[in-house]
Amino acid sequence: MDASSQEKALSLKVVIALSRAYRRVMDISNESVQGYGLNPTEFGVLELLFHKGEQPLQQIGEKILLASGSITYVIDKLEKKQLVVRKPCQRDRRVIFASLTASGQELMETIFPQHEELLHTSLDMLSQEEKEELLQLLKKISGYSQK
Repeated sequence: MDASSQEKALSLKVVIALSRAYRRVMDISNESVQGYGLNPTEFGVLELLFHKGEQPLQQIGEKILLASGSITYVIDKLEKKQLVVRKPCQRDRRVIFASLTASGQELMETIFPQHEELLHTSLDMLSQEEKEELLQLLKKISGYSQK
């Protein structure tokens, strides 16, 4: 096997290992979220609103990588659960914001630290230095260079 073939084979192994690692962490995360009666997309919206405050509906999809048509459906579901409320923008009637309700805020204050701890534990086989190195490598692969 020549050097080029070896490098291609190694790249394939990296992609497979990355995929397996992603799947493992996402399975842990999704199981955690579902334990709270939420699906991963609902949790993603709640987590965004919890950490960033109210957001225009149009921007939520971009920030959590969700198609714009799906945002309405997810927000509807979260409104039915009384976790999110829509608020019209005072300056531009075309813009609608999503905001956590008091119940949504309380839920996230309760469950987010537990979820965060679970994710931390899922990576406890890595040292802090290894996590920092992995983060830099993943950013390099994704083309994302900001911290």
